[in-house]
Amino acid sequence: MSNYTKKILVTGGAGFIGSHLVRRFLKSYPTYLIVNLDKLTYAGNLSNLADVENLPNYIFEKVDIVDADAVKLVFKKHAITDVIHLAAESHVDRSIEGPMDFVMTNVVGTVNLLQAAKDNWGKEEGHVFHHVSTDEVFGSLGDEGLFTEETSYDPRSPYSASKASSDHFVMAFFHTYGLPIKMSNCSNNYGSHHFPEKLIPLMIDNIKNSKPLPVYGKGDNIRDWLWVEDHASAIDKIFHDGRVGESYNVGGLNEWTNIELVLFLCRMLDKKLGRALGDSEKLITYVVDRAGHDKRYAIDASKLEEELGWTPSITFEEGLEKTVDWYLNNSEWINRITSGDYKEYYQKMYANRTI
Repeated sequence: MSNYTKKILVTGGAGFIGSHLVRRFLKSYPTYLIVNLDKLTYAGNLSNLADVENLPNYIFEKVDIVDADAVKLVFKKHAITDVIHLAAESHVDRSIEGPMDFVMTNVVGTVNLLQAAKDNWGKEEGHVFHHVSTDEVFGSLGDEGLFTEETSYDPRSPYSASKASSDHFVMAFFHTYGLPIKMSNCSNNYGSHHFPEKLIPLMIDNIKNSKPLPVYGKGDNIRDWLWVEDHASAIDKIFHDGRVGESYNVGGLNEWTNIELVLFLCRMLDKKLGRALGDSEKLITYVVDRAGHDKRYAIDASKLEEELGWTPSITFEEGLEKTVDWYLNNSEWINRITSGDYKEYYQKMYANRTI
């Protein structure tokens, strides 16, 4: 271990975005030790990393970041030099039903990590604490405009409020203690290994199995979509080349209404599954809109492009086709991870909500 040039703690590394980032760093930087710290909640799955788990520069630690003593122990045990913090409770609907879990993980857990980094690194140079956040902290946009790094925070859900709080603590540790932080706020991610409670994997799975496609309200809420592997490349770029104390917005540079996206997936899957065009569209079921549902998110990623030269590598249509093909070819993965409380949870969520 003494030969590693960096010993990076990646929190939430068994999750959707985290697993793509861990895989990228393990393969791109063999001189880095990657310590994957994950609580393994319903959305964290070590099978996401089955192809790289035996690499010599990979270690897994099952730890809850809310446990401050356990976090401190991991820092000492592995002599952690850097942190990329992705661990979070992230589903808005779940935050509405139970906000305290989001406060504990997203706020208290983040502060535990910040404190451990501060205590272990002191005034030494060469460290990075990269905090990965969301565009939802900025609230809701009207028909025009984009979120920039200067946009005022205006969270509307318990989830986004907890992430906004964690962002503020990260910046506070930079200004108060000089902790070398970098921060990124991303738009909606999509891609392989995404737990199917989120829109795109949920729709793909339901279309494939001819189940109802629940769409909130009129389906006119707008989101900017970012391919998860492009997000991992952006984190890589910010971690290595971004300025300390700065935040960077990461977006896919495209906006779709939810209903446009669902219709696009219906058409794509009808073709791939050999169905008549329009068959899957009949599965769309409009459900009562969720509380505090933000109308529109859209990211201005020009700072990231101008300073660090990052832009998305593929179009949304190309990324969606890759994503759909992965889910169609990995039914076993979906069946395995949805065998717990997921099905019961969603049956309850959408019961009697049709409009």
